[in-house]
Amino acid sequence: MAKTTTSTEIIAGIASFLATSYIIVVNPAILSQTGMPFSGVLTATVLVSFFSTAMMGLYARNPIIVAPGMGLNAFFTFTAVGVLKIPWPEALGAVCWSGVFFLLLTLFNVRVWILKAIPRPLRYAIAGGIGLFITLIGLTNAGFIVHRPATLIGMGSLTPPVVTFLLGLLVTAILVTRKIKGAILYGILFTTVCAWPLGRWWGGEMPLVNLKNWWALPDFSLVGKLDLIHSLRWAFIPVIFSFIFTDLFDSLSTLVGLAEAADLLDENGEPRNIRRALFTDATATLLAGLLGSSPGTAYIESAVGIEAGGSTGLTAIVAALLFLPFLFLSPLLAAIPAIATAPALVLVGVFMLRPVSRIQWQQPDEAIPAFLALVLIPFTYSITQGIIWGFLSWTLIKAGSGRYKELTLPLLVIDALALCALFIA
Repeated sequence: MAKTTTSTEIIAGIASFLATSYIIVVNPAILSQTGMPFSGVLTATVLVSFFSTAMMGLYARNPIIVAPGMGLNAFFTFTAVGVLKIPWPEALGAVCWSGVFFLLLTLFNVRVWILKAIPRPLRYAIAGGIGLFITLIGLTNAGFIVHRPATLIGMGSLTPPVVTFLLGLLVTAILVTRKIKGAILYGILFTTVCAWPLGRWWGGEMPLVNLKNWWALPDFSLVGKLDLIHSLRWAFIPVIFSFIFTDLFDSLSTLVGLAEAADLLDENGEPRNIRRALFTDATATLLAGLLGSSPGTAYIESAVGIEAGGSTGLTAIVAALLFLPFLFLSPLLAAIPAIATAPALVLVGVFMLRPVSRIQWQQPDEAIPAFLALVLIPFTYSITQGIIWGFLSWTLIKAGSGRYKELTLPLLVIDALALCALFIA
């Protein structure tokens, strides 16, 4: 482990929190479309993020944020409740049962067994794919990349917000290049300040940085409102299955990607304290169902804090403590616009792509599956899809080239799980 200092870990914790704090507002914005109260989901989101991230720091001793997952909240809202017409209390029960199943898988080392079966070239590719995914999120948040009907995506107009983003990106890049401690954090704050005049003095009708209220009372109305009994009905099994396997692939790939990119590895080359990290991830899902949120998972934006120098559990503890005040101070986060964190997300892509150089690109049987995993994560806008097709192509190409001995039983189990997740997704 690289040498670190308390001040470095604190700055890294702040940077990770700022990069992930959007979930405090975004998660309730999505889940409230099920009929759940916005304020109740916001409180649940803060509590899940605080307890889970603190556990990751204190128990697993890793600098990784754990919070309700994007994608999982969309599945909860638009598929489980929206399409399948499952009442939200029963959907919360399904979340809780999936957390119980996760805990059992972790206690019996099944998840670690699966993790160790992931071929190293795919691990490197997953890390790089997550980096490209984070970069794409940053570029779209800034409006630099936009949807184009003719070409799917394209460059947006150089509007004042986009120019502000580019200025923030340049300044942050210079700070990173000059090895300034806390460069990512300073870049976020600098871009926020630069965004203040937008919509006030120039650049649009609505201000990007708004601060109408300083505080709001927490709402605990969703705590314990899950329906555990009715969520065990046979019709709900596919929903529980989807939560389990989507979260399984997302969490495993995120933990592997961050560990490979940041060298958070043990003496055997495996992600550090992986069993404890997976136990924390499972607990987050269980806790989410009990408190009133969609499943919790490890966050790829943790890479922002790791790039800022975070390498121990102290980074996660600092970030966890920063979540807690927003039970009362959630309006403050609205003052940080998406274009302020976008430069950090873009630059993290550089950091996350480092492991890609270890892939043996001259060996097609390894390079092709790694490449598919690398590009499909951002192109499908899904970590899960990237890792599924990476696994399946690895197995099929190895089998087709006659290298059956390289196909282990755990890898074949992963392939079976990947196929299940593919057809349910």
